[in-house]
Amino acid sequence: MNDFWDPILLSIKIASLASILVMVIGTLVGNYMAKRVFKGKMLIETILILPLVLPPSVIGFILIIIFGINSPIGQAIESIFNSTIIFTWWAGVIAAIVVSFPLMYQVTKAGFEHVDSNIQEAARVDGANEMAVFLRITLPLTMNYIITGFVLSFTRALGEFGATLMFAGNIPGKTQTVSTAIYVAIDSGNLGLAWLWVLSIICVSFSLLFFVQLINRKEKY
Repeated sequence: MNDFWDPILLSIKIASLASILVMVIGTLVGNYMAKRVFKGKMLIETILILPLVLPPSVIGFILIIIFGINSPIGQAIESIFNSTIIFTWWAGVIAAIVVSFPLMYQVTKAGFEHVDSNIQEAARVDGANEMAVFLRITLPLTMNYIITGFVLSFTRALGEFGATLMFAGNIPGKTQTVSTAIYVAIDSGNLGLAWLWVLSIICVSFSLLFFVQLINRKEKY
């Protein structure tokens, strides 16, 4: 049973932490980019959504280069923590953040673009500062978009395979997620166990996406 539950619990742990970080960063970046026009904006946005179309192996390779022991970042991490980040569950978190961020960014940016600027201006005229406008006006009006982005990011992080396999590895009980466990189970001919993991991921993902559909339906009606 430990062999069955360990990959599931680790996947949920990685996806949860990655999605929370992505939600915060994606919301702030999406709000900033939504209604601002500046030189180089198109280039920056292209870079932000690029992981959405890159092959997972390319993302994994880039992460290894950035956080490897020969890079300044990797050397700094090793000197501080006396260990490398590669082949740890934190590497899985970083990989999940990279692949899921574009979804969160695109959804929240669309939400902020749909906020009526006249409502925001009216709040400013009444004396509200920018922080108050964001927390009391903008954020509540885009909450459904943020929830949708969070769920999409979570499900994307939950199913991440290629970049995680390259960057975090496939160490049972340490870095083995459901996706890599399914791959190993199929490769070893253990189809029964593979089916159990597949069904568990389908159930979790379906439940979350169905929840988003309910929220969006209530918003429409």
